[in-house]
Amino acid sequence: MNILFFLTPKSEVAYIEDTYSLRQILEKMEKHRYSAIPILTKQGEYVGTITEGDILWHCKATGMASIVNAEAIHLDEIPKKLEYASVSINSNMEDLIARAMAQNFVPVVDDQNKFIGIVTRKDIIGYCYKKLVNAG
Repeated sequence: MNILFFLTPKSEVAYIEDTYSLRQILEKMEKHRYSAIPILTKQGEYVGTITEGDILWHCKATGMASIVNAEAIHLDEIPKKLEYASVSINSNMEDLIARAMAQNFVPVVDDQNKFIGIVTRKDIIGYCYKKLVNAG
């Protein structure tokens, strides 16, 4: 099975740039109802993922009491608890599944580390479920 079979392409995935402020991140996550969102450079390279938990713990640690203050906080100031590891488009299914066990989505990059999309844990589980049902 090829990773492309499961890929949600970049054009269908909301993401943020590594220059965003906390306010911009929150607005994008709220609009798309994401609990985690990929971070890309202006050149389209995948550099990480930020989660609601990362934001919540940062706000608690800094005592941020107002969303007005979020404009002055930049992404690079927010520590990330978990690094969402990406896979290459040429990776095997075992690598993809191993990553999906620890992350709710797996970023997929090309040979130049350019983000090309994601594979969701939900899609992998759905595929496996159909295989089980059809086998039985």
